[in-house]
Amino acid sequence: MEDEILIQDAYAKLLKIIRPKMDNDDRFNVQKAFELAKEAHKDQRRKSGEPYITHPISVATICAEEIELGPTAVIAALLHDVVEDTPVTLEDIRAKFGDKIAVIVDGLTKLDSDNTAKSPQAENFRKVLRTLLVDVRVVLIKIADRLHNMRTIGSMPGHKQQKIAAETKYIYIPLAHRLGIYSIKSELEDLWLKITDRETYNEISRKLNETKRDRTEYIKQFVRPLNRAIKGMEVPFEIIGRPKSIYSIHNKMLGKEVEFEEIYDLFAIRIIIDVPLSQEKSLCWQVYSIITDFYSPIPERLKDWVTTPKSNGYESLHTTVIGPYGRFVEIQIRSKRMDEIAERGFAAHWKYKGIKDNDDNVYEKWLETVRDTIESSDHNALEFLSDFKSHLFSEEVHVFTPKGDMKVLPLGATALDFAFSIHSEVGITCSTIKVNSKLVPFSYLLKNADQVAVTTSKNRKPNKDWLSFVVTGKARSRIRQALREEKKEQASFGKEALLRKLNALKIDLESNIDNLARHYNFENRLDFYYAISEDQINLLELKQIPIVDNKFDFTKKKATEVKSLDLPKAPKKDFDSTNSSSQIVIDGQDGDNFAYTLAPCCNPVLGDDIFAYVSAAGMKIHRNSCPNAENLLASMSNNIHKAEWGKSTSSLYYTDLVITGVDKGVGVIQAISSTISSNLGLNIRSFSIDGHDGFFEGRLRLVVNNNNQLHRAISELKKIDGIRNVVREA
Repeated sequence: MEDEILIQDAYAKLLKIIRPKMDNDDRFNVQKAFELAKEAHKDQRRKSGEPYITHPISVATICAEEIELGPTAVIAALLHDVVEDTPVTLEDIRAKFGDKIAVIVDGLTKLDSDNTAKSPQAENFRKVLRTLLVDVRVVLIKIADRLHNMRTIGSMPGHKQQKIAAETKYIYIPLAHRLGIYSIKSELEDLWLKITDRETYNEISRKLNETKRDRTEYIKQFVRPLNRAIKGMEVPFEIIGRPKSIYSIHNKMLGKEVEFEEIYDLFAIRIIIDVPLSQEKSLCWQVYSIITDFYSPIPERLKDWVTTPKSNGYESLHTTVIGPYGRFVEIQIRSKRMDEIAERGFAAHWKYKGIKDNDDNVYEKWLETVRDTIESSDHNALEFLSDFKSHLFSEEVHVFTPKGDMKVLPLGATALDFAFSIHSEVGITCSTIKVNSKLVPFSYLLKNADQVAVTTSKNRKPNKDWLSFVVTGKARSRIRQALREEKKEQASFGKEALLRKLNALKIDLESNIDNLARHYNFENRLDFYYAISEDQINLLELKQIPIVDNKFDFTKKKATEVKSLDLPKAPKKDFDSTNSSSQIVIDGQDGDNFAYTLAPCCNPVLGDDIFAYVSAAGMKIHRNSCPNAENLLASMSNNIHKAEWGKSTSSLYYTDLVITGVDKGVGVIQAISSTISSNLGLNIRSFSIDGHDGFFEGRLRLVVNNNNQLHRAISELKKIDGIRNVVREA
């Protein structure tokens, strides 16, 4: 009975939100979708114990309330898990709700598990992102699904939380940014930080709560004169004071290497004016003028996205001023239309589509570039995902063609990226590039306002080096495609050589080729043929392989195979991981059963949160905070295993620290050495220091028993006079 009340209350809330957007047919279909989903999920529960149907209802509510999608999206959201998790088929959905709903639900349904795929996660991402071109609501519903999962992730085991958080950071947060859904992007960032670094999250949250009253009073004082002055404009407006998100504060603390108390622009004000489109730009600047009558602006912090909107449609005028008591205050000035698009992005954009004369639909422009990447993409899912991510950039650079047309590219894009942005063939046949009338290398990093001219030649062909200095997905995808075409041509010679050898042995090519490729550790035929053409394979060896029934017999396993990769699927019942004498426990089993090593990219130390990653090179133990963790957990989670520290405490660990501070000329090296060796009794493996412009940066490798010793070392080093910051190197 309690379950039924919970379900009906959640559904009633959804209906209340979506009711104004529905006609009679919509009401009928929403009710039908709810009843079908409720029946299909009736025997399922979430990890939290709630009836599973509460999840699709919540996802549909997020779609309706927070993204402001309509009845079609609500119906699809209610049904988004039925094909994947219940006996209901896609054909059932198509018969009951039509093709449009079926296409969206299909896009939201994971592919059947494929154990041969290098990354099932990447394959599923690719399926979702390909559907982006058919109906963007697939991605918006997927983001709503992820938001609800992140909000309710507390009931999941810790290692599962890490995987979900990594996926969120790797793909969903950038997607939310690209689609302009800033409120959801910001919440996902905060939730990600809460999962991956709860201590930092709680500390910033506590300090924000402690300073809330002071901030509220300060904002009241700050806006008082602005309120009076803006009223004189005789236009409807509102002023909203708000703190920055916990994630953005954390980012600023890391970027500027300062403590919470040293973040000056914790204060953020948004001024929203409700004016006709034709008056938006002039009145936003008029508000800016009023602000500068009262407070001194910081010129380098002025961002004009009203005149030149961001490539994801974001429009706003940003400035930072010096308020009372010398505190920095960030101010956003925008119209009501701009604010709706800023908060709800793609969904709100449709409400205003066609209103703006100079608006060629920024999302359709973006989708066009995505289409180029997707349609030219015949490579593996991991490459596809990497290429697609380049379309989700948050920082951008504006450059111009010789005719004055503006191109928006990700920050860090090169001159060669620009050539591909003009047209794929321009990039492929690019021979020289001039920037501001000067010849530059292809790897030249573009800057705002650069004017770029490209010269082409039909005889030009790309080479592998090009991949090392392009960042856009379109460029990478097209270069790979051209290289593959060249590789196919070369591989044809290898195929001919193999065919001659097999004919001599009187066996068939087609029935042996796949086994041969696997035997020589190649993922596909093309790579195998290419290796033969490059003389990397000695075809004379084929005579040594037994032939049975017209096929090579590979029953004897190669000595080079990594047996340690065959992890047992379930822990042994009689093994107690809490009493293990092993250094590492993997999937609940004694780590000594597996050939693992500690990953040198992050140097895990006893006490760190860790996971195990299995590759062809063996098993590596990584820290959850490893710089490679996000990519591995998000796109290769099929190869990720739960790992934790055992009871063994006899090992020593290397860990690297970066120390920065004021170069006082004498004493700092002695102070650091004395603190580590004499005060803490730790061994220094290596130490280097470099001073310049009054500051120094030192790199220190320590030998520790656990991360408690490491944290104490960091804390003690920070107390030394002149040291500005001490961080653990990734």
